Amino acid sequence: MKAQQVNIKNKKAHFNYEIGDTYTAGIVLTGTEIKSIRDGKASLTDSYCMVENGEVWVKGMHISEYFYGSYNNHNVKRDRKLLLNKKEIGKLTKASEEPGYTIVPIRIFINERGFAKLVIGVGKGKKQYDKRQSIKEREDKRNIDRIMKR
Repeated sequence: MKAQQVNIKNKKAHFNYEIGDTYTAGIVLTGTEIKSIRDGKASLTDSYCMVENGEVWVKGMHISEYFYGSYNNHNVKRDRKLLLNKKEIGKLTKASEEPGYTIVPIRIFINERGFAKLVIGVGKGKKQYDKRQSIKEREDKRNIDRIMKR
């Protein structure tokens, strides 16, 4: 995959959470991890972010082992540090301390300089009726597009 084509999304993030503020963070990775991400072998399902000791960590993010990595391969689900400035970390700390709010990874991409970036957002969990409303809106939009196409 080319650098511009790497765009790994957390499909359930917008379904399970109402996303407010979003931030773009760098990720501290090893050599085999960045190669796997460039191959598109990463997943954000069941991952979340936490603020610990003034640092933001992403937990549960799955990056598959690199095929040619041999004994140098990384641990698949290790905690990875995110690179943000102090002001952004302060905002995330305040937001995550509020009840019902969490920090959710939304997507991974490779920027124009070749660095892996993670877009995170502050999300409030949706209730069951909110999820049903989202499904109804999506189906209505599909029906309207289908009718307009004819």
